[in-house]
Amino acid sequence: MEFITILDYLLLPFYLLIIFTVAIFIRNRRYPVGHPWRPYFIPGLTAKIFGALAIGMIYQYYYGGGDTTLYWWHAHVLNGALDKDPGKWFDLLFHIPPWWDGAYSDYIKSDGLFWYDSASEYTVCQITTVLGLVTFTTYLPISILFASLAYTGIWSMFKTFATLYPKYTKYIAWCVLFIPSTVMWGSGIFKDTVCMFGLGWLTYGAFRMLLSRDRSPRVIIMTIIAFYLIAVIKIYILLAFIPALALWILFTYSHRIRSSATRLVLKVVVVGVSLVGFTFFSKKFAADLGKYSVENLAKTSYVTSTYIRGASGDAGSAYSLGDIEPTTMGMLKKFIPAVNVTLFRPYIWETRKVMQLLNAVEALLFLWVTIKILISVGPKRTWRTIVSDPTIQFCLIFTLIFAFAVGISSGNFGALSRYRIPCLPFYGIALVLIYYRNQPIQKNILSLKL
Repeated sequence: MEFITILDYLLLPFYLLIIFTVAIFIRNRRYPVGHPWRPYFIPGLTAKIFGALAIGMIYQYYYGGGDTTLYWWHAHVLNGALDKDPGKWFDLLFHIPPWWDGAYSDYIKSDGLFWYDSASEYTVCQITTVLGLVTFTTYLPISILFASLAYTGIWSMFKTFATLYPKYTKYIAWCVLFIPSTVMWGSGIFKDTVCMFGLGWLTYGAFRMLLSRDRSPRVIIMTIIAFYLIAVIKIYILLAFIPALALWILFTYSHRIRSSATRLVLKVVVVGVSLVGFTFFSKKFAADLGKYSVENLAKTSYVTSTYIRGASGDAGSAYSLGDIEPTTMGMLKKFIPAVNVTLFRPYIWETRKVMQLLNAVEALLFLWVTIKILISVGPKRTWRTIVSDPTIQFCLIFTLIFAFAVGISSGNFGALSRYRIPCLPFYGIALVLIYYRNQPIQKNILSLKL
């Protein structure tokens, strides 16, 4: 399907001019010359837009289509309805009629709105449709608007950690704004892009409300929107984020209790209540959580990974963690291999394609920095640094839970390269904080010297 046409290239410079004009105005107003965040604002946005354009062209001229194409197609069909019947366009956009309603069959069935009843995918289609109203439903202009909106969430995540650790602003910018995987897969017309937008705003909102006591309407509204989007599109992100956030709150405020015995009891109680509450929540809302409920999670992971691995086994992209029993204990036995595959694979010798090689280089850098910290900082100091900083704990807990979930359920390096991007900024920040809390700020964390 040809979804990028000559009209895209004709309109693209116009929208780029608008976006960068607005961005420069915002930068000059909020981050004047001398502000420590100013050097990263425009480069971060540029990287995001480049990622959106690059991945769109890869899907058009290399893959010949994909899920990003289908999101655009739904927007194309929906906005086509606007010209014929604005009432039907409104109804379809907000998913009012059921899929079997004969009055809408020309769009839902004939024109191929096959994601109409899939809330996760259709939410992305709805966003794409709205952005299409101001871009003549052209793919590239929509994609850079997608990237720009996502950047507001990513920048909010950067602001959160840069505020907490102003000394390490440059390194935090590397981790949040410029990791190649997050730039490529978190910028185009994908579910992942919307989730990165939501995760950024959710992190910002949670920290603003809990640390800074900021309950302004803007923060509350954006936090609610972020929570809703993640819950609808990829609820398993919340299943990793909420426990990490709860423990971060616990470890942050327990330091104010002088009695060590009381702190220990409080931690045990809160962790126990969190686990019980998490299990109750999952069972209580099993119908809404569906395949991500406690009862179905093991089976879902087993079925998903088996299917993806089987569907791509001859393409050189499949990986295996060995035989996995479709039970909770069977999954937990694969915790370390699952985390390892998410953060540190594919290894260089496992690559078969150019895109895999890029992912392998990135994974190798994460592996090298992790090993470098364990050697140069040492296991004891590393552990003491983690224990002493609730924010590092938050980043690592979210990373480990999330990396385990996607590592055990993907089965394919291509899918994994997209699924894992939410945890990469958090893991990168944890590594940076551990390293530079124990090493001179002038040292390059990526250097080959220990």
